[in-house]
Order: sequence, then C-alpha cells, then structure tokens
Amino acid sequence: MSSKNTVKVSVSGENILNLPLLEGTLGPRVIDVRKLYSDHGYFTYDPGFTSTASCESSITFIDGEKGILLHRGYPIQELASQSSFMEVAYLLLHDDLPDLDQLNHFRSEITHHTMLHEQLIYFYRGFRRDAHPMAIMVGIVGALSAFYHDSLDIADPDQQKLAVIRMLAKMPTIAAMAYKYSQGQPFVYPRNDLSYAANFLHMMFSLPVEPYEVSPVMERAMDRIFILHADHEQNASTSTVRLASSSGANPFACIAAGIACLWGPAHGGANEAVLEMLQEIRTPDRIPEFLARAKDKDDPFRLMGFGHRVYKNYDPRASVLRESCYEILEDVGNGSEPLLELALTLEKKALADPYFQEKRLFPNVDFYSGIIFKAMGIPTSMFTVLFAVARTVGWLSQWKEMIEDPKMKIGRPRQLYKGHQKRKFVPVNERNS
Repeated sequence: MSSKNTVKVSVSGENILNLPLLEGTLGPRVIDVRKLYSDHGYFTYDPGFTSTASCESSITFIDGEKGILLHRGYPIQELASQSSFMEVAYLLLHDDLPDLDQLNHFRSEITHHTMLHEQLIYFYRGFRRDAHPMAIMVGIVGALSAFYHDSLDIADPDQQKLAVIRMLAKMPTIAAMAYKYSQGQPFVYPRNDLSYAANFLHMMFSLPVEPYEVSPVMERAMDRIFILHADHEQNASTSTVRLASSSGANPFACIAAGIACLWGPAHGGANEAVLEMLQEIRTPDRIPEFLARAKDKDDPFRLMGFGHRVYKNYDPRASVLRESCYEILEDVGNGSEPLLELALTLEKKALADPYFQEKRLFPNVDFYSGIIFKAMGIPTSMFTVLFAVARTVGWLSQWKEMIEDPKMKIGRPRQLYKGHQKRKFVPVNERNS
C-alpha cells in the first residue's frame, strides 16, 4: 500500500485532523488511524470490526457487492473447476500456482506426514463417546505442540515450514479419527496411494471387514468443498488465528484457537443449522408457511443457508457447489432421502420468490454443503469438522503471512468504556444493605 492522500476530520467543528489515506490493489480506500490515539487522543468505535482493516494481506480478496472471491488473484470458480485442493493449498501458501514438479513434491510432503503419533490415540480415549467432534478437534490439535517440539519455533523458517506441512497433512487424519471414535469403530490409518480428498473419505468410511472404494464423484465433490472453504479473508476464525499468533503462540495452539472459533453456530456451524431448519420444515407443503415466516420481521425464524454477511450478490462458491450437489444426488440417488428432496424444493421456491430476489437472499455455500454432506452419509456433528479441515490451509497461510510481516504487533483492541468512574472502596461492615 502507498499513502497518497489524506482525509481531513473535523472534531466538534475544530481541531482538524489529517489522516493518511491508503490504497490497496483492489477494494475500498482505507483511512490510516494507527496514530489517531498517540497523536490526537482518539479511538475509533467499530463493533465487529466491520469497517476496520486489521492487517495488510495479499492472500484473499472479496467484493461482496459483485460476488467476487479471489485467491492470490485467481477467481474461485476457475480454481474449483480446473484445479485440485493440493494446487490451491500450494497457491495460498506460496503466492503462485505450482508447476508439475512443485506440485508432486508438495503432494509427497503432505502424504508422508499424514500419520499421527501413536500416543495421541490415548487422547481420544479420554473423551466420552458422545463428545462433539469439534471438542475433540480442539483438544487433539492443541496437543500436537506436546509431540512435535521441532516445529514450535516460529522464528525459524524451517520449523515454520515443517509446522505447516504437518498441520495440513494431519488434519484429515485427526478429523476422521474423531468420527470413528464417535461411532465406536476402529481407527483407519491413512494410505499414501490416495489423493487428499479420497484419503479422508477412506479414513472416514472404510472398515477392516470389507473393501471400500471411494466414489470418484464423492472424491471430486469433497475436493471442491475443500477448495471452496480453503480461505475467506479476515473472518472470525482467521482473525482469531491471527490474534493468537500475534502473541507468539506456537502454530498448533493458534490453529486450535481457530477451530474453537469456527465451532460457533454463526460461523462454521451454519450448514448444521440448514439441516436443522429442514428438519423443522419437515414436508414440502409447509415451505410456503416458513417462507412467510422468514419475511415477517417480528418472527425469529430465519431461512438458514440463504444470504451472506459479506456477499450481497450470489455467493460465487455456491454456484460451483450447486453443480456438485446435483452430481452427488444423481450418484447416490436422492429419492430415498426426503430431506434432500425438501431442500431442492425449498431452493426452487425461494429463488422464484420476489421478496428473496429483491433482498438478494440467494442460497449460500452452507446451504449446498449441508445437502452434500447429508447425501454422503456424513452426520451433522461432522459438518463443522470438515469446514475446519478445509480452512486449515487458509489459517496457516494467514499465520505464515503474519509472522513474516516486520510490522506485526501483538493484537490489542481498544474499547469504549461505559462503566463506573473511579469510586472509593468501602469496607464490608460499613456498607448499607
């Protein structure tokens, strides 16, 4: 960024402040308020940081009004339709797409770090069988720092790289084992002859008693889901990873913090909420009733999986995943699952409704991913876990970018204090009841 102009701010009609105006390669111009307090004695107030740039980044760009999502300059639609998750992971981490030799080397590095330290198996046994898989994920990922001491020094580039490779490689194994544990099934070890997505499905669904062949349609759909969820700029979980990283915490702890944030129903749990909503609707004949409720501002019901906080146009990820959704339903047959039929009927009716058209409430990526997971036989408790597997590479890219930034400072948001002014302490036996 370069500071070309300044913005003049008037306070109470006087004390004109000149604040630098910064410009990025894309997106709105940014008012630089870094010295607003030190030079002028003011804070800014921005709950949720919806109008505040917390960092400089060259990884992901979003234009919600136009429905644009770029990873290192490449449109998400092109990446999802023409590349693989391993290519996108390399792109996010290295700022460019790999050539064939680079891609093969990267795949080999990931493949040969997928196994977990055998002692970590005992960690799973410490959880109740009905523990939410996200609770297990937070615990296991955080515990990795107790096993891999040679990748904790964030100032060492070699240890940085090793931490990234380990975390990216082991996350599908950790996730699949969390699922197997919840089902009371034996853990399935990774296979070096399978792709990233196929290996995850193999560890999720195979059993020792019979062979399991990964469906190519499911493999491609899972790979697309990983691509579409790989990174999404400075969202809540990414900001959490960056904030934890700013303290100098080890990478495994930072990713565990991101997983904990992603667990929230307003963030990574949205696709779970879609299935819960469909279960509430139950039958197609009740769809008009629930569409009417969604339009009623006094009714707390919300149509989950429609609209997006950032995108005011069609979510570019949703258009890609919609295609995979129909491919999966054709592959597995949706006639036996009434909930999937219901979802597709709801999609058609909502898209044809003038209210949702006017409000630009289109189906988002959570709507279609929930349907796909349901069709694959993945339980709702695992939906957010799969989101975490995909988003790990984005978190790692953001972590890497941050710790390599010479301007990095420990995160320390300010506040607008509304509490008591200074009060005199009164001993307990002198206080009036």
